Amino acid sequence: MTTLGYDIDALRSAFPGWSFFYSDEGVLYATRRGVRLDDDEIHRGLHQTVSANDIDAVVDLLQDQQRVEAA
Repeated sequence: MTTLGYDIDALRSAFPGWSFFYSDEGVLYATRRGVRLDDDEIHRGLHQTVSANDIDAVVDLLQDQQRVEAA
């Protein structure tokens, strides 16, 4: 799913459990805030940090993380 119109502030509002930053190369990272995943959660498919080259891809990754958490 492509979600248009997201900016960093919108991401912070939509995904409050995540912290966002851009690398020097322009890659957008999202990392969980105040959460340290254990081995079982990682084996279920959860990620401590996700990254992508654009906001839409990060939104897709975060929505996927929400689906895995809900399963």
